[in-house]
Amino acid sequence: MSDTITLEVGGMTCDGCAGRVRNALEGVSGVSSAEVSHESGLAIVSHSGISRDLMTGAVRAIGYTVDGQGENFHWRDGSVWRQSANNTKWCLIGCSIGEFGTLAAYQYYGVHHHLNWDLITPGSSSFDLYIIFLFLLPLINGLATSVMLETAILVRGQMDFRNALSTAFGMSFISMLMMEIAMETTDLIYTGGQLGLDPMAVIPMLIVGFLTPWPYNYWRLKKYGFACH
Repeated sequence: MSDTITLEVGGMTCDGCAGRVRNALEGVSGVSSAEVSHESGLAIVSHSGISRDLMTGAVRAIGYTVDGQGENFHWRDGSVWRQSANNTKWCLIGCSIGEFGTLAAYQYYGVHHHLNWDLITPGSSSFDLYIIFLFLLPLINGLATSVMLETAILVRGQMDFRNALSTAFGMSFISMLMMEIAMETTDLIYTGGQLGLDPMAVIPMLIVGFLTPWPYNYWRLKKYGFACH
Protein backbone atom coordinates (compact mmCIF):
# COMPACT_ATOMS: atom_id res chain seq x y z
CA MET A 1 0.00 0.00 0.00
CA SER A 2 1.37 3.41 -0.98
CA ASP A 3 1.61 6.33 1.44
CA THR A 4 1.86 10.01 0.51
CA ILE A 5 3.90 12.72 2.20
CA THR A 6 4.38 16.41 1.41
CA LEU A 7 7.77 18.09 1.86
CA GLU A 8 8.40 21.84 1.89
CA VAL A 9 11.51 22.29 -0.26
CA GLY A 10 13.46 25.56 -0.24
CA GLY A 11 15.90 26.87 -2.83
CA MET A 12 14.06 25.83 -6.01
CA THR A 13 13.82 28.61 -8.60
CA CYS A 14 13.01 26.84 -11.90
CA ASP A 15 11.85 23.62 -13.52
CA GLY A 16 15.45 22.39 -13.58
CA CYS A 17 15.61 22.63 -9.79
CA ALA A 18 12.29 20.80 -9.46
CA GLY A 19 13.58 18.08 -11.78
CA ARG A 20 16.70 17.53 -9.67
CA VAL A 21 14.63 17.26 -6.50
CA ARG A 22 12.25 14.83 -8.19
CA ASN A 23 15.14 12.66 -9.42
CA ALA A 24 16.72 12.66 -5.96
CA LEU A 25 13.49 11.56 -4.33
CA GLU A 26 12.65 8.92 -6.93
CA GLY A 27 16.18 7.59 -6.52
CA VAL A 28 15.38 6.61 -2.94
CA SER A 29 14.48 2.94 -2.63
CA GLY A 30 10.82 2.70 -1.72
CA VAL A 31 9.71 5.92 -3.42
CA SER A 32 7.37 5.20 -6.32
CA SER A 33 6.88 8.76 -7.57
CA ALA A 34 7.37 12.42 -6.67
CA GLU A 35 5.52 15.49 -7.93
CA VAL A 36 7.65 18.60 -7.39
CA SER A 37 6.82 22.26 -8.06
CA HIS A 38 9.32 25.09 -7.74
CA GLU A 39 6.41 27.56 -7.74
CA SER A 40 4.73 26.16 -4.64
CA GLY A 41 7.94 24.83 -3.11
CA LEU A 42 6.28 21.49 -2.42
CA ALA A 43 7.20 17.89 -3.16
CA ILE A 44 4.38 15.33 -2.96
CA VAL A 45 5.97 11.91 -2.56
CA SER A 46 4.33 8.51 -2.91
CA HIS A 47 6.26 5.80 -1.06
CA SER A 48 5.96 2.39 0.52
CA GLY A 49 6.33 3.27 4.18
CA ILE A 50 9.91 4.57 4.22
CA SER A 51 11.03 7.16 6.77
CA ARG A 52 10.63 10.89 6.24
CA ASP A 53 14.26 11.39 7.28
CA LEU A 54 15.46 9.25 4.39
CA MET A 55 13.56 11.38 1.89
CA THR A 56 14.53 14.72 3.40
CA GLY A 57 18.16 13.58 3.53
CA ALA A 58 18.13 12.86 -0.21
CA VAL A 59 16.87 16.39 -0.94
CA ARG A 60 19.28 18.10 1.44
CA ALA A 61 22.19 16.13 -0.01
CA ILE A 62 21.79 17.89 -3.37
CA GLY A 63 21.80 21.35 -1.79
CA TYR A 64 18.14 22.16 -1.12
CA THR A 65 16.47 22.75 2.21
CA VAL A 66 13.53 20.83 3.66
CA ASP A 67 11.36 22.46 6.32
CA GLY A 68 13.88 25.29 6.44
CA GLN A 69 16.84 23.03 7.23
CA GLY A 70 19.69 22.02 4.95
CA GLU A 71 22.61 19.61 5.05
CA ASN A 72 25.54 20.69 7.18
CA PHE A 73 27.75 22.74 4.89
CA HIS A 74 31.13 21.40 3.77
CA TRP A 75 33.51 21.84 0.83
CA ARG A 76 33.91 18.15 -0.05
CA ASP A 77 30.94 17.54 -2.35
CA GLY A 78 32.38 16.66 -5.77
CA SER A 79 28.99 16.71 -7.52
CA VAL A 80 28.32 20.24 -6.29
CA TRP A 81 31.80 21.37 -7.41
CA ARG A 82 31.05 19.99 -10.88
CA GLN A 83 27.61 21.55 -11.09
CA SER A 84 28.82 24.92 -9.80
CA ALA A 85 31.69 24.73 -12.32
CA ASN A 86 29.14 24.27 -15.11
CA ASN A 87 27.12 27.24 -13.86
CA THR A 88 30.29 29.34 -13.61
CA LYS A 89 31.32 28.30 -17.13
CA TRP A 90 28.10 29.60 -18.68
CA CYS A 91 28.34 32.79 -16.67
CA LEU A 92 31.93 33.24 -17.88
CA ILE A 93 30.90 32.78 -21.51
CA GLY A 94 28.18 35.39 -21.13
CA CYS A 95 30.40 37.88 -19.30
CA SER A 96 33.26 37.41 -21.77
CA ILE A 97 31.12 38.39 -24.76
CA GLY A 98 30.45 41.87 -23.40
CA GLU A 99 33.80 42.33 -21.65
CA PHE A 100 36.05 41.27 -24.53
CA GLY A 101 33.85 42.91 -27.14
CA THR A 102 34.01 46.30 -25.44
CA LEU A 103 37.74 46.15 -24.74
CA ALA A 104 38.45 45.02 -28.31
CA ALA A 105 36.37 47.94 -29.61
CA TYR A 106 38.45 50.34 -27.49
CA GLN A 107 41.60 48.84 -28.98
CA TYR A 108 40.29 48.98 -32.56
CA TYR A 109 39.00 52.56 -32.40
CA GLY A 110 41.99 53.89 -30.48
CA VAL A 111 40.18 54.83 -27.26
CA HIS A 112 43.23 55.26 -25.03
CA HIS A 113 42.98 56.45 -21.45
CA HIS A 114 45.19 55.57 -18.49
CA LEU A 115 43.69 54.75 -15.10
CA ASN A 116 45.15 56.67 -12.15
CA TRP A 117 44.09 57.86 -8.71
CA ASP A 118 43.56 61.47 -9.78
CA LEU A 119 41.12 60.30 -12.42
CA ILE A 120 38.81 58.64 -9.88
CA THR A 121 39.23 61.16 -7.02
CA PRO A 122 36.37 63.72 -6.87
CA GLY A 123 37.72 67.26 -6.72
CA SER A 124 40.89 66.40 -8.59
CA SER A 125 41.70 68.42 -11.69
CA SER A 126 41.90 65.14 -13.63
CA PHE A 127 38.55 63.80 -12.37
CA ASP A 128 36.42 62.91 -15.42
CA LEU A 129 33.10 61.05 -15.16
CA TYR A 130 33.10 60.23 -18.87
CA ILE A 131 36.46 58.47 -18.70
CA ILE A 132 35.39 56.63 -15.56
CA PHE A 133 32.30 55.49 -17.45
CA LEU A 134 34.54 54.17 -20.24
CA PHE A 135 36.40 52.06 -17.68
CA LEU A 136 33.10 50.78 -16.22
CA LEU A 137 31.45 50.06 -19.57
CA PRO A 138 33.20 46.69 -20.20
CA LEU A 139 31.98 45.52 -16.79
CA ILE A 140 28.42 46.75 -17.46
CA ASN A 141 28.30 45.16 -20.91
CA GLY A 142 29.68 41.90 -19.53
CA LEU A 143 26.93 41.75 -16.91
CA ALA A 144 24.32 42.52 -19.59
CA THR A 145 25.47 39.80 -22.00
CA SER A 146 25.72 37.26 -19.18
CA VAL A 147 22.12 37.93 -18.12
CA MET A 148 21.02 37.71 -21.77
CA LEU A 149 22.73 34.34 -22.23
CA GLU A 150 21.36 32.94 -18.96
CA THR A 151 17.87 34.10 -19.96
CA ALA A 152 18.17 32.40 -23.36
CA ILE A 153 19.27 29.13 -21.72
CA LEU A 154 16.31 29.18 -19.34
CA VAL A 155 13.82 30.05 -22.10
CA ARG A 156 15.19 27.15 -24.12
CA GLY A 157 14.49 24.99 -21.07
CA GLN A 158 10.78 25.85 -21.39
CA MET A 159 10.64 28.75 -18.89
CA ASP A 160 8.63 31.80 -19.94
CA PHE A 161 10.65 34.92 -20.75
CA ARG A 162 9.59 37.00 -17.75
CA ASN A 163 10.48 34.31 -15.22
CA ALA A 164 13.65 33.46 -17.14
CA LEU A 165 14.83 37.07 -17.02
CA SER A 166 14.01 37.35 -13.31
CA THR A 167 15.82 34.08 -12.56
CA ALA A 168 18.85 35.13 -14.62
CA PHE A 169 19.14 38.33 -12.59
CA GLY A 170 18.70 36.39 -9.36
CA MET A 171 21.06 33.52 -10.16
CA SER A 172 23.86 35.48 -8.63
CA PHE A 173 24.56 39.07 -9.48
CA ILE A 174 27.38 38.94 -6.92
CA SER A 175 29.02 36.07 -8.81
CA MET A 176 28.87 37.92 -12.12
CA LEU A 177 30.18 41.11 -10.53
CA MET A 178 33.10 39.26 -8.92
CA MET A 179 33.90 37.70 -12.29
CA GLU A 180 33.79 41.01 -14.17
CA ILE A 181 35.93 42.87 -11.64
CA ALA A 182 38.53 40.07 -11.63
CA MET A 183 38.68 39.97 -15.44
CA GLU A 184 38.96 43.71 -15.96
CA THR A 185 41.55 44.08 -13.19
CA THR A 186 43.65 41.37 -14.86
CA ASP A 187 43.44 43.17 -18.20
CA LEU A 188 44.44 46.49 -16.60
CA ILE A 189 47.47 44.81 -15.04
CA TYR A 190 48.57 43.53 -18.46
CA THR A 191 47.94 46.88 -20.18
CA GLY A 192 49.53 48.91 -17.39
CA GLY A 193 46.24 50.62 -16.57
CA GLN A 194 45.44 51.47 -20.20
CA LEU A 195 42.00 51.00 -21.76
CA GLY A 196 42.10 48.24 -24.35
CA LEU A 197 42.55 44.49 -24.71
CA ASP A 198 45.99 42.93 -24.47
CA PRO A 199 45.86 39.59 -26.38
CA MET A 200 48.28 38.14 -23.82
CA ALA A 201 45.71 38.84 -21.11
CA VAL A 202 42.85 36.84 -22.64
CA ILE A 203 43.73 33.41 -21.20
CA PRO A 204 44.64 34.78 -17.72
CA MET A 205 41.39 36.78 -17.74
CA LEU A 206 39.37 33.64 -18.46
CA ILE A 207 41.19 31.67 -15.75
CA VAL A 208 40.83 34.38 -13.12
CA GLY A 209 37.24 35.06 -14.19
CA PHE A 210 36.37 31.40 -13.66
CA LEU A 211 38.26 30.77 -10.42
CA THR A 212 37.22 33.95 -8.57
CA PRO A 213 33.45 33.24 -8.25
CA TRP A 214 33.60 29.43 -8.36
CA PRO A 215 33.89 28.87 -4.57
CA TYR A 216 31.09 31.38 -4.00
CA ASN A 217 28.89 29.53 -6.51
CA TYR A 218 29.67 26.24 -4.75
CA TRP A 219 28.68 27.75 -1.39
CA ARG A 220 25.47 29.21 -2.80
CA LEU A 221 24.49 25.93 -4.46
CA LYS A 222 25.48 23.70 -1.53
CA LYS A 223 23.88 25.83 1.17
CA TYR A 224 20.80 27.16 -0.60
CA GLY A 225 20.36 25.07 -3.75
CA PHE A 226 20.48 28.13 -6.02
CA ALA A 227 21.41 26.97 -9.51
CA CYS A 228 19.30 26.26 -12.57
CA HIS A 229 21.29 24.51 -15.30
